[in-house]
Amino acid sequence: MFEKDTLSVIGGKDCGCFDPISPPIFQTSTFGGGEEYSYSRISNPTRDALQNCLAELENGRFAFAFSSGLAAINAVLSLVKQGDKVLLSDDLYGGTYRIAANIFSKYGIAFEFCDTQNISETEKRLDGARLLLAESPTNPMMKVADLKELASLCRGKGVIFAVDNTFLTPIFQNPLLLGADIVIHSATKYLSGHHDTVAGAVVTNDEAIALQLTAISGTLGNALSPFDSWLVLRGIRTLSLRMERHQENAFAAAHFLSSHPKVGRVIYPGLAEHEGQRERRLQSSGFGGVVTFDVNDLSLVKRLKKGGKIIKFAESLGGFRTLITHPLTQTHASLPQEMRERIGITERLFRLSLGLENGRDIVADLKEMLDGCD
Repeated sequence: MFEKDTLSVIGGKDCGCFDPISPPIFQTSTFGGGEEYSYSRISNPTRDALQNCLAELENGRFAFAFSSGLAAINAVLSLVKQGDKVLLSDDLYGGTYRIAANIFSKYGIAFEFCDTQNISETEKRLDGARLLLAESPTNPMMKVADLKELASLCRGKGVIFAVDNTFLTPIFQNPLLLGADIVIHSATKYLSGHHDTVAGAVVTNDEAIALQLTAISGTLGNALSPFDSWLVLRGIRTLSLRMERHQENAFAAAHFLSSHPKVGRVIYPGLAEHEGQRERRLQSSGFGGVVTFDVNDLSLVKRLKKGGKIIKFAESLGGFRTLITHPLTQTHASLPQEMRERIGITERLFRLSLGLENGRDIVADLKEMLDGCD
């Protein structure tokens, strides 16, 4: 087996025509001849190239590319049925909360939320569950759960274990190797990496789950288009190099913010004081490119929401540009106030997604943003 950085460059299916270095875009809705391909909602060679690459990177047998990260979450939640119980990380992307609370709960599915970093609490809450969907690190509080321990608990209780691996990508973490049944990605983020497409992915080794996902994708019609599949695959070719730069810049930003008098908490798995250090060392080879922090004074909030000369105030993460996000009013606005307060999503909290710019320039821009406040 090749290393991940090699697989990201060469992975994917040979399209079988002219030996192209970059797989062609099969921009067609239908195929003639009645052979392997018939209709692009069901299957398409460009999407297959991406899916094969994703499966290789995540050490999986089956991969599915969807029209967004939420479409991928939708597909996984569609594995459960009326009367089932689903357990979710309590600190999670606001869109995941919305689709659970506002859509699937109407169909008789019970959702509970727990701190998946707390193994004993999670073990108790797993009783009677059909699915556990965990983020690690979580969004935005960067909690790191012990994935191997959670996988063991789920196996013992007959619970499907799904992990959202968006923040670390298969370059830094492979949940299937740790015992997870399903890996989920918002491929809009690091996998694509260029702020130019919206996509999602699901990878599994379980044939029964794969058969269900095949039916769900073909029936709901939420598979990724050929052109967007090509864009994500193009992004993956540089994923390993980009993740190293994202991480390098995250370290620089985290250390700067930790020493700044106007900044309170700085949450980054690479910092020595991060609560998930033991788990991180056991299950991942990197820390990622997202840093979360609190400012000490509310007067700073308005200024930071204007962004800087380099740093853009915008939602999303994982692209080439450094973005600063205000979870309370953007990504996590849909969470109930009680839930936000318990997690720690306050008005003072910001999430920083480090891009590919020069790290010294990013730090200088952060300094100007903080010191230039009234």
